Amino acid sequence: MAKPQFTDHQHVPHVFTQHNGEQLDLTFSNQEFDRRLTLARKLLTDYDLDAFVLTSMHNIKYYSDFVPSPFGRTFAVVITPEKSTTVTPWVDGGMPWRTTYGENIVYSDWEAANFFRAIDQVLAEQSIKPSKLGIEFDGLTVDEYKSFQSWFENVDLVDMAEPIMLQRLLKSDEEVYLIRQGARIAEIGARAIKNAIREGVTEYELAFVGTEAMVPEIAKVYPSKELRETFSLVQAGLNTDGAHNWPTTRQLQKGDLLSINCFPMMSGHYTAVERTMTLGQPDKATLDIWKINMEAYELGLSLIKPGAIAQEVAAEVNRFFERQDLLKYAPIGYGHSFGVMSPYYGREAAMEFREDIETELQPGMVISMEPMLTIPNHLPGAGGYREHDTLWINENGVENFAEFEVGPDHNVID
Repeated sequence: MAKPQFTDHQHVPHVFTQHNGEQLDLTFSNQEFDRRLTLARKLLTDYDLDAFVLTSMHNIKYYSDFVPSPFGRTFAVVITPEKSTTVTPWVDGGMPWRTTYGENIVYSDWEAANFFRAIDQVLAEQSIKPSKLGIEFDGLTVDEYKSFQSWFENVDLVDMAEPIMLQRLLKSDEEVYLIRQGARIAEIGARAIKNAIREGVTEYELAFVGTEAMVPEIAKVYPSKELRETFSLVQAGLNTDGAHNWPTTRQLQKGDLLSINCFPMMSGHYTAVERTMTLGQPDKATLDIWKINMEAYELGLSLIKPGAIAQEVAAEVNRFFERQDLLKYAPIGYGHSFGVMSPYYGREAAMEFREDIETELQPGMVISMEPMLTIPNHLPGAGGYREHDTLWINENGVENFAEFEVGPDHNVID
């Protein structure tokens, strides 16, 4: 397919740079971004690629520090053997350049193919005539992939999402520091919520309390970064049945099963603490199921160590729930990797505690342990039970970043 012809609109820019203002402090050091790009360039060599054109929000963030806001437009980071360049729409102004490690190029809406025109310019300036590009199949819609095929009609497009993800599994000391700070700040939110729990308060009011406690603390740690995406989930009664059910106007009542979830977003990095609570003394069925889920949580914690295999950890917890005749109420795996992720982007799926995941736990990984039971509403003890900790696997073993009290001995709110 021939490339579109561009109309010569006088005085209308198509592809350009916009160095507006001063560049801001980045989340990580220059050395950290160089480390990441060095590993990416090793993949270029190993797979005989001319460049990466990465379009997922998480990989753009990972390699450049810039977090896109798509709104129907495509973003990219182009990584070549010599340079890295974010490709961003003009609507975002100079913010991408101010928050990018490496270079930035801007494209306007005034030609439909300007995104690809920008990529061509980045490659041409480095005398690269690509025959093989690394892209992410899971970072493109079907239509976007077809556009890539049409534009790069004689270029081999290679899916590199998984090899890049495997590199992201192992965290640097700087990443671990950020996640540790996130775990600490999550507990500030959870503490504020716990202190505000009372009969008659709504789920959404409590969620506001948690978020408003976390955001100022994030600003202290990363004062030059955008404050975005931090949220809290507070669920009561039937609303606890889903891990990501959003707060409603439901008022808390005595006897409610509660789920408290705080998620500080630290410059595109998701951290969390989740705790089961009750308002008033739980009934016997609720208490029994809560205690069983606590046993699963403690079992999971005991199984995490360097050299453990994810599927074997999951199988052991599954067998425990099976002995209690509760496995049929365990809706998810038992934890996941942390890093660049949010509710709508990023997932290091190679490190999840499920029976189909063969990954070996290694020093440098940061993972969660979070068994969950959801009992249907027609049964005694109905509702969702969740506990969630953040664990760093290192050369000395495992460090649990979570300090917030857990279990019915501590989280029954009178």
